Amino acid sequence: MIVLFTDFGLEDPYVGQLHAVLVQQAPQVPVVDLFHGVPNFDIRAGAYLLPAYAGAFPQNSVFLCVVDPGVGTTRAAVMLQADGQWYVGPDNGLFHILARRAHAQQTHLITWRPAHLSSSFQGRDLFAPIAAVLARGEWPPCEPTELAVPAGPQWPDDLAQVLYIDHYGNAVTGLRAAKLGANQILKVGKHRLCYRRVFADAPRGEGFWYENANGLAEIAVNQARADKVLQLRLGDTLTIEPAG
Repeated sequence: MIVLFTDFGLEDPYVGQLHAVLVQQAPQVPVVDLFHGVPNFDIRAGAYLLPAYAGAFPQNSVFLCVVDPGVGTTRAAVMLQADGQWYVGPDNGLFHILARRAHAQQTHLITWRPAHLSSSFQGRDLFAPIAAVLARGEWPPCEPTELAVPAGPQWPDDLAQVLYIDHYGNAVTGLRAAKLGANQILKVGKHRLCYRRVFADAPRGEGFWYENANGLAEIAVNQARADKVLQLRLGDTLTIEPAG
């Protein structure tokens, strides 16, 4: 299957245009819309969300990943094979955490270019056709390479920030819950949040953190919006404290 992971949202025509290319070039391959709500232009958020949400898909899935504020520049186009799955997209840091955590991985520079390559929509013109080629079991023109190291501050193994807020108002963080432990407190702003295994373990209206279905620490309020009750915003920094 081909799995889409972008910051395109669903209000605009961009996701539909990706589907149009994939239906034409890999008509027998199912396409799954995994994530189109990566915060706009936020490569770092995407880099920490991608490995958490990619794990549930079968071997040989092809992930078409586009969070690309540098589209049209000299940033490279790559395809990464990591632990039996393919990832196609820009070499801008989006695959950095995924590759770091992989047991086995190799990267290839995409050298193929279409007859028409838009300077602003290479997800449609370049990455979607390459994803279709891989999904058909074929091999596009490419050459071995290494992923570029993201510019700026070092990227930690886990990111103590709010990366995504879903339509319930729950806040997904870049922290793997297994690295925390149930005895630790997450502090954001003036709020200190204890661990709860399930929503019903917290009184109605109480804020807490729990391990979401994809292994990340997620902040919620039982039967209310955590973003409103706790005044959470994308990019908010978390502090980890021991209980007591």
